[in-house]
Amino acid sequence: MIQTERALQQVLEWGRSLIGFADEHAVEAVRGGHYILQRIQPSLRDTSARTGRDPQDETLIVAFYRELALLFWLDDCNDLGLIAPEQRAAVEQALGQGVPCALPGFEGCAVLRASLAALAYDRRDYAQLLDDTWCYCAALRAGHAQAEAAERWSYAEYLHNGIDSIAYTNVFCCLSLLWGLDMATLRARPAFREVLRLISTIGRLQNDLHGLDKDRSAGEADNAAILLLQRYPVMPVVEFLNDELAGHTRMLHRVMSEERFPAPWGPLIEAMAALRAQYYQTSTSRYRSDAAGGGQRAPALTRSGGGGVRALPSVRSDATPSADSMEERA
Repeated sequence: MIQTERALQQVLEWGRSLIGFADEHAVEAVRGGHYILQRIQPSLRDTSARTGRDPQDETLIVAFYRELALLFWLDDCNDLGLIAPEQRAAVEQALGQGVPCALPGFEGCAVLRASLAALAYDRRDYAQLLDDTWCYCAALRAGHAQAEAAERWSYAEYLHNGIDSIAYTNVFCCLSLLWGLDMATLRARPAFREVLRLISTIGRLQNDLHGLDKDRSAGEADNAAILLLQRYPVMPVVEFLNDELAGHTRMLHRVMSEERFPAPWGPLIEAMAALRAQYYQTSTSRYRSDAAGGGQRAPALTRSGGGGVRALPSVRSDATPSADSMEERA
């Protein structure tokens, strides 16, 4: 696989064409993307005979990392106000509807969308990626607005929106687009749609539980635990959310054990379910609130700086699955 530092430099170079893009967006994208690709590498080798897509193709890998970096950047455009509302609206149209962005400073949007359109193994995945990105942007806006509104969402409303704002479907769709994973066909299966819903819910709960202390110290209200504490101050919210997480995980295991999904969907879903332990814990700036990671997110730059880049922290990829882990049944 392409060396991570080399890939990082390519993501940073692309990111310099986006106002507000920071080194952190590229660093976290390469770390997270590398973790995912490592976990599904054997399965991608198996599918390459059918698709002709090399799991170690540098062009495909960098395109995947750039899409992940884009998601981090879009998240911060909402949470940190990196760009003005009119700029954000133009960016969302460019990324979610495939129209050119006429505003200067966002050339990277058109570059990435054109690249993915050209690389798409199945054009249906590209069309779906636009739709997924549009939903992701809408969910980010809705969550940010609701966190500042006088009337708070219910837990059910928050979780419904959070399924889109965790952006897992974007990640899956981009992988399918680049390596021919046939997600467009699989989406027609109710069981697969249920897997997408469950793993996205799991991701939302993991993210909120892991980021609770950091969100609370930063005054961030768009978090399930914080929302529940605002409504029910004496509620044991962490215990409740951990029970919710365990229940959704059991339901996911049941669906995965009963259904037959082609490679690499079993290892991929399992990898995403393990993000809390395998990825969040090692983040040096974005997810950690302890002394090692710092209490605040690293500041975003007006444009990605051209100076030295800190080394990528390692992400464990050799964890032994638990006895009830989801197995691929090709």
